[in-house]
Amino acid sequence: MVRYVGSPEHKTSPSFAGSPKLRADATRCDPSLGDADTLTAWLRDALIAGHVGSPWEGGFPRYVWHREGDVCYEGRLVNRDLGEYKGYPLARPEWPEGL
Repeated sequence: MVRYVGSPEHKTSPSFAGSPKLRADATRCDPSLGDADTLTAWLRDALIAGHVGSPWEGGFPRYVWHREGDVCYEGRLVNRDLGEYKGYPLARPEWPEGL
C-alpha cells in the first residue's frame, strides 16, 4: 500500500514530514497542503488511473501524476520497500500528456 510522506526539504514550517529543512534549490510546498491523508488519496487515485511513469522500483512506479484543478503534481518514490512518495507541482510544460 502506498502513502505520501512528503519531504522536510520542501517545507518552511513544521509538518507531518518533520521539521522544515528547505533546500535553496527545492520547490517550496504550499502550506495549505498539510493533510497527509488527502495527499495519500491523491497518490492512490493517480495509481488507479494509471498516471504513472517508469522505471518501477520494488513494485512501485518511480513517478505518479495527479491533477488538482489547474495544478499538476508529480509524486516521486522515496522508499521503494514501503511505497512512500514525496510530491511537488510541475510547470505547465512539464505536465505529462493526458492530464
